[in-house]
Amino acid sequence: MSTPRRSASWFGAYGRAGMTARSWVKNQGYSDEVFDGRPVIGIGTTWSELAPCNAHQQRIAESVKRGVWQAGGFPLEFPNMALGETLMRPTTMLYRNLLAMQAEETIRANPLDGLVLLSGCDKTTPGLLMAASSVDLPAVMLTGGPMLNGKYRGTDIGSGTAVWQAEADLVAGRIDQEECYFIEGCMSRSNGHCMTMGTASTMACVVEALGMQLPYAASWPAVDARRYATAQQTGQRIVEMVSEDLKPSDILTREAFRNAIRANAAIGGSTNAVVHLIAIAKRVGVELTVDDFDLDTREVPTLVNLQPSGKFLMEDFCYAGGLPAVLKELGALVDREAITVNGKTMGENIADAEVHNREVITSFDEPFQAVGTGTAVLRGSLAPGGAVIKQSAASPRLLVHRGTAMVFEDVDEYYAVCKDDDLDVDENTVLVVRNAGPKGYPGMPEVANVPVPKKVQDAGFDDIVRISDGRMSGTAYGTVVLHVTPEAAAGGPLAFVRTGDTISIDVPNRRLDLEIPDEELQRRQAEWKDPDNPYERGWQRLYYDHVLQASDGADLDFLVGKSGSYVPRDGH
Repeated sequence: MSTPRRSASWFGAYGRAGMTARSWVKNQGYSDEVFDGRPVIGIGTTWSELAPCNAHQQRIAESVKRGVWQAGGFPLEFPNMALGETLMRPTTMLYRNLLAMQAEETIRANPLDGLVLLSGCDKTTPGLLMAASSVDLPAVMLTGGPMLNGKYRGTDIGSGTAVWQAEADLVAGRIDQEECYFIEGCMSRSNGHCMTMGTASTMACVVEALGMQLPYAASWPAVDARRYATAQQTGQRIVEMVSEDLKPSDILTREAFRNAIRANAAIGGSTNAVVHLIAIAKRVGVELTVDDFDLDTREVPTLVNLQPSGKFLMEDFCYAGGLPAVLKELGALVDREAITVNGKTMGENIADAEVHNREVITSFDEPFQAVGTGTAVLRGSLAPGGAVIKQSAASPRLLVHRGTAMVFEDVDEYYAVCKDDDLDVDENTVLVVRNAGPKGYPGMPEVANVPVPKKVQDAGFDDIVRISDGRMSGTAYGTVVLHVTPEAAAGGPLAFVRTGDTISIDVPNRRLDLEIPDEELQRRQAEWKDPDNPYERGWQRLYYDHVLQASDGADLDFLVGKSGSYVPRDGH
């Protein structure tokens, strides 16, 4: 005799409990047939008009429902906290863990047998996957797809990346505010998330590489009919997964994470994937450290020529073959036995993949950028817990550098002076922007890639070394050292750097050092006082007290791990 589905504890219960569950659902017009024991599929959306990247999810959800009905399931859509990086302040990263906690509790508390998770903008993808991993019901993710290519004065421009370029041009006086208005309309011309290889596109590809969404699902443009066909197929597949009892813990293995790490390197993906993948791994009990993102990618070249590191955009990537073509190109570096949500192995999924445009997806033997141009993890006296740098977006001349520090306590202090012509800065200066980590801001915002000072730009230099305990957008570029751990607000060495100190960076040898005597560093450390929690109430107070460092995924300490799914006892 087969085990009753989890939803049967609600909809199959006798007496008052069963009547309550069934009758109130019937007020939406459902007939008795939906309570016949068929799998109940929760479609968790992050739709909101305040999250523009996710604003088309209602239509995607309808396509998923069509597939669920076709396969004999009962779909029920439910909302989750929407995190739109473009509008939310101070940063959506502050709320990723809140989304994960809210979604986890919603899933656990309701009569659901399987899940389809609809995400889009940066933090909605890891937040929902963290939640699903902790509950561990059968689940499949479907990201919302990128916007169409931006078009500006006869050229393609990318979301985010064009913003950083326009900001630099505005600071340098090459364009005015009216031109900025024109540019912003050119780069946002359809539904969807960033069409550069920013964090949204990166996480879509990473989730596909993990095996948690269907092949090619990462790259179909948001408005492409095949996005909606994939949604329908996703709805069909989740019903089968419930019958197979195929859960995130079956898919999210150490091998799957290794595939995702290598895929991220090959696509020139965002450094934000480091924080998110570590957080997801900790939910399912897979040992993953920041060093894995360095060690597992040293043999991986950058194969994808996409902005911000390259020329093309996600629409081009899609038509060139998408992620399966990249994974196939990686050959033996991909674990082909890893299982995926469609029930097939990764090897089966990519066996027939083809590259249709070698300008966009290059070959392993003639890559866009050479082996070792992915994310590098630096350690040293300035970052004993590690720091990361995206080599493919950095200037080669600055990967080995020694310069004088100019320190700013926060990003606002820097912006107040970055246009000053008398700022004591040159092309060799190392800008340090601290108090932008998980505790310091709070939430670890994407502020580390501050613009190059106007004085340096006027001198003909478009990049200098910038160091921060914060993050940068995956759409950004430059020689920016990120996620310095421990952060300044937690008493890390970054808190003790002073303007005039010498800092050395040596990416080939993975070093980041503050060149002051040990006794001086110890003296400064002894003078430092651990700040009290500055927040009196609410989420920010809870977050400040419990957030982990970037190297541990910046999750809350009490959310690490999984609690499984709740089933009511005796129909109550």
